[in-house]
Formats: sequence, structure tokens, C-alpha cells
Amino acid sequence: MEEAKVTEVPHLERRVRKQKEPMAILKTKLSRSLSCSMPRVKTTLTGLFPVVLWLPKYKLKEYIWGDLMSGLVIGIILVPQAIAYCLLAGVDPIYGLYTSFFANIIYFFMGTSRHVSVGIFSLMSLMVGQVVDREVYMAGFDLDDTKADGILNVTVDSDSSAVNLTMGAFGMECGKECYAISIAAAMTFLVGIYQVLMAVFRLGFVSVYLSAPMLDGFATGASFTILTVQAKYLLGLKIPRHQGYGTVVVTWINILSNIQNTNYCDLITSAICISVLVAGKELQERYKDRLKIPLPTELVVVAIATLASHFGDFHRRYDSNVSGAIPTGFIPPKVPSFGLMPRVAFDAIPLAVISFAFTVSLSEMFAKKNGYTVRPNQEMMAIAFCNIIPSFFHCFTTSAALAKTMVKDSTGCQTQVSSIVSAFVVLLVLLFFAPLFYSLQKCVLACIIIVSLRGALRKFRDVPSKWRVSKMDAVVWMVTMSASALISVEMGLVVGVVFSMLCIIIQTQKPKVSLLGQIHDTAHYEDMEEYENLKSLPKVKIFRFQAPLYYANKDFFLKSLYKAVGLEPFLEMTRRRKAEKNAETLAAKEAGRAEKTNGEVKVGLGSRELDLHTIILDCSAMPFIDSTGMQTFKGILKDYKEVGVTVLLASCNTTVIDSLRQGSFFGKADKDMENLSFYTVHAAVRFANDRAASTSELSNPVPRELPSCRFSIQP
Repeated sequence: MEEAKVTEVPHLERRVRKQKEPMAILKTKLSRSLSCSMPRVKTTLTGLFPVVLWLPKYKLKEYIWGDLMSGLVIGIILVPQAIAYCLLAGVDPIYGLYTSFFANIIYFFMGTSRHVSVGIFSLMSLMVGQVVDREVYMAGFDLDDTKADGILNVTVDSDSSAVNLTMGAFGMECGKECYAISIAAAMTFLVGIYQVLMAVFRLGFVSVYLSAPMLDGFATGASFTILTVQAKYLLGLKIPRHQGYGTVVVTWINILSNIQNTNYCDLITSAICISVLVAGKELQERYKDRLKIPLPTELVVVAIATLASHFGDFHRRYDSNVSGAIPTGFIPPKVPSFGLMPRVAFDAIPLAVISFAFTVSLSEMFAKKNGYTVRPNQEMMAIAFCNIIPSFFHCFTTSAALAKTMVKDSTGCQTQVSSIVSAFVVLLVLLFFAPLFYSLQKCVLACIIIVSLRGALRKFRDVPSKWRVSKMDAVVWMVTMSASALISVEMGLVVGVVFSMLCIIIQTQKPKVSLLGQIHDTAHYEDMEEYENLKSLPKVKIFRFQAPLYYANKDFFLKSLYKAVGLEPFLEMTRRRKAEKNAETLAAKEAGRAEKTNGEVKVGLGSRELDLHTIILDCSAMPFIDSTGMQTFKGILKDYKEVGVTVLLASCNTTVIDSLRQGSFFGKADKDMENLSFYTVHAAVRFANDRAASTSELSNPVPRELPSCRFSIQP
């Protein structure tokens, strides 16, 4: 039999996998998690503190000089940045030094990356500062940082939008700066708790929804916001930070409306500092292959500007805004205020996700570059405790920073011993040198922040190349950047994630569809629109749908299929019924005419031959189908069968096959599977041609005969 040859393709038997009961799986996991033994305790501790594994193997002669050099360089960079970024965070400079110190110490013990630099990050500082300013404003404090701190007795009422004037949460009188760092510390504690929960429940997958274009756009938009917030310091304008949406627009309007109040001392100082910093950065980039260590441009600018401001008495003579007194030593630790946490609980969520995402992505990037591996879940735990523990020591949210990590890598960093060296440099400043920064102008700190944004702001130059590579990614970048800059940083993150997911949904809703043709003398088939010299098979249409088939794209799938094969079953059946009805009417008229003429009418039945007998659905690019997709397959199988066309499936993966089997697509006990589903398109083509050739009935499918117009009258 010819048909026997069709079944020569071997049928693969699926493995039977025994699925455990959910309760059994839960009991097994609980028993493993709750079991206690000395080896398990040791494994848990060494997993939580990786330093005990790599520090005993530390190669002193090989690693120490690289770690010392990179640690010193990062420490020198950290000091001015720690002070400067406090402007963004809305807290006193001393708290930035605390944050840098404790974050480096904790990550040394818990981190798995050898090169990541954890500490103050401009984006985190900005997001913290927006929450701090909002809560300080709602508490009744004046946001003008040039005025003396007021003293309020306030109690936090989490159910109200304001803060009452009896502060039971602290049990003490607390000024503006005290309240600001209390808000920042409470939020930082929550950020760390969220990250611990994400690590415990393996929620690190959340970061996969933060695509690279979205993160780039988010960072660029936030950088533009940072630049806008710092612009008032460059001009010496005394205007409060705007609260709510549209910070960039409102702030620039306020700046332009107050431009006549520009402090020329701050303006001249800002122009000189920016020129020196940009020149230093350009020299660093141009001669980076020759320079063994980065130029300490920020430290030099801070030192010279501080001396000039001190001996020139800029604060008294020109009313220039300066950093003020920075105390030495450490403030006693304090438990973060639980009364404040309900007010910032929602604000801490984006901070936790962004902090984790940047830290893990940088860890994996530099681990791959230097040939080692990191544990993402442990990285999440490390950055979580870099937020939880410092929150007791008056610190704010931290994250890995790209610029400082690149500096560590380029200056010979080998291990996290360099973080201890950096922390030691910050400690020296905390204990001895902090008061020396009293006369440092805030416009100098703003210049350091703005110049550090050059990398993010340069992303605007990459938009044309992004557009050429992927228009969708370019649009995601522009939408996220615009939302982050024009609405708010938090809303920019939400808009970016939602818009990125919508883009994916749109791509699956209207994916590419194609008819396939055969590559001559091969068993391979490709898109006839994309390739030339492909052979079109007679009476067989091969249709490929390059997306999952689910409820949102079911209609597009059907329309595309009907258009591609040139046959819509419903219309064909309607046409046949109409032709049949017309023919019967015509036959009845002729029969009546024959009675009058005593003649005999003979009506012959003819049929319209279709130009195809089989449709093959290539499912190789279809990762899954849902119940709607399964019903769609059932529907087209039934509809095309009524017009005499066979529908076959080819190259289905096991996920699609399982969905079809569960929906009884292959009949009872899957009896029709071997006649409906094939491992390759070529196997389906052979089956279709052999079956069409084996019987003339299937070769010319006529499920319904059409009346013809042939008749004769015999007198």
C-alpha cells in the first residue's frame, strides 16, 4: 500500500514522568529547609559569608598591591562623592560618609563579586531625596536649606497625609535634619527587608522585566532630573525642591523666573569647577592606556575650592551657600523608626528592585569579564544587608555603582580587600578630616554630581544607532526616558516596565506570518517572501505563525491563515449553498418549462475543484498555546474538513502537543495523532501527497456537490 510508506517516519514514545503530589513536594522542601546538622550549619554560614571561603586562599604577594591601589583610588573618589550626593538625598554630608563606610565593610563579608563597588549611587540618592523632601515638607518644615532648622514636636500618623505636632515616634524634639535622616533610615531598612524577602522567596526573576533599553532610558531620564535639581546650586538660587510630578519642568520655570537673583560667586565657581572636572575626565579617557591610576580630579577640585572659599570668606562676603559643620566620629546607633515606615513602605519597593537589579547586573558583567562566577541570590542578600545594618547607623539606600566599579577594575582590583581599604580612607575622613570641609561651597558639590552624569547623558548620542538596530528598543528607551524626566523617577520606572511588556504583547499579537516553499531537492522549507528560488508545492499550503497562539492573537491568526491560503471555509460554504440554491431554482424553472413542452429535463451535478487539498501548519516557531489556541486549532480542522481540505500540524514542541492532547484534539486516546501531527514539515508534505495520490476522492475533495447548468430537453 502507498499509504504504508507514509508512516515510515518513526513514532517517538513520550517518557512517562511521575508527578509528585503538591503536598509531598512541600513536605520535602520543608524538611530540607528545617533540618539542622553541623554540615548544614557550616554550609549555610559559608554561603551567607563567602569571605570565609576566599580570604584564607588570598594570595598576598599577587593580590595585595592591586587591592591597595584600587582601594585608595576608590576611597579618594568616595569622599567628595559621598558629601556631594547628600545634596540629592536631602540629608547632611556626614550621613553620606557613614553610608559609604558601612556599605563597603558589609559587602566585603557577604558579596560574591570581586570587583563591584557598593556605596552611594546618584540614582538611589535622588529617589531617596524625593521621598525625604516630600515627608519633610508634609511635616511642616521649610525646604529652604539656607534657613536654620526649626524644632517641631511631631508624631507620625500613618493614616493621615500630614504629620501632627506631637512627636511620639522619637520621644524627643527633632529638627529638620534629624527628621530627614530618620525618614531615609526607615526607608532604607524597608528596602533591605524587601530584598531579603525577594532572596528568600527566589523573586530575583523580577529583574528580568527590567530590560537593558528600559534601564538605560530610566537612568538617562533620572540623570536629567538630577541635573535639573542641582542647577539651582550652580547659580546660587535659593528655591525649594518641587514636590510631585513634573519636577523638571517646574524647576526650570522657577530657575528662569528667579534668574535675576543669581549669585555670581557661585556661578563663577561653578564654571571654573565644571571646566576643570570635564578637562580632567577628557584627559583621563584620552590617555587611559598610559595612566596607571585615574586622575583624582574631584579631590583636587574639592581641596582647592575649600581653601579658596575659606580664605576668601565666600559665605560671609558673597552669601555663598557652604556645606557647614561636619562632625567627626560616629553618632550612636539607633533603631529605625517603625512609626515612619508605613509612610514610606510603597516608596521603598522601586528602590529595592532598582538597587538589586543594578547590583546583580554589574556583578555578573564584571564576573564574566574576569572569568569567575557570582551567585545572584547571595548578591541580593549582600545588598539587602548593606541596607538593613547601616539603617541602624543613620545611613540611606546603597547600590553598586558602575563608574566606581569600572575604576576598581581598571586599577588592578583583585578581591574585595580593596573595599576594606576604601572604607579605611573614609574612616580617616570621618575621624579627623571632616571638619575641614566646612567652607566647601555646595555649588562645587553640584558640579561633581553633574559632571558624573556625562556617561548617562551621552546616551542621547546612541539613539540613532539604537533606532537602526531595533526600533522597538529605541521607542522603549525614549518613552522611559521621557516619563522619568517629565513625570517623575518612580513613574518613569512604572511606565518603562509597563510599556516594555506592552511592546512584547504587541509583537505577539501581530507576529510575522509566512507561506513556506521547498528548497529544491531538499527536505527543508523557508519563507517564500524572504527567499528566492523556492518551489511552491501544488495543492499544499504550508503556513508558519511565529508566535505563541493565545487568546489575544487568535483572530489575527485566523485572518492571516485565510489570507495566506486564499480560502476561508465559511465563505466557501456560503458560496456553495448559494450556488446550490440558484441551481435548484433554475432546475425547477426548466422542469416547469418541460412540462409545457412535454419534454424531459436532465439536471447534471458538477463541482468546483479547489486549488489545494492540504494545509500544513508549521508550529516550529510556536512556543505554546493556551486553551483558546487549542480551540482555534479544533475549529480550523473542523471547518476546513467541511470544504474538503485536510489540516496537518508539523514540528510541534512537547508543550504544544500536551496542550492539544489535554484538549482531545487528537480524538479519544489520541488515536488520530499519527495522522494529524508530524515531526517535520517534510514528513507532513509526504503524508499529504501520498494520501492524495492514493485515492481520487481525497485528491479532489467534494464534500458537497454543486448543481450545474447542464440540461437537455428530449421532445
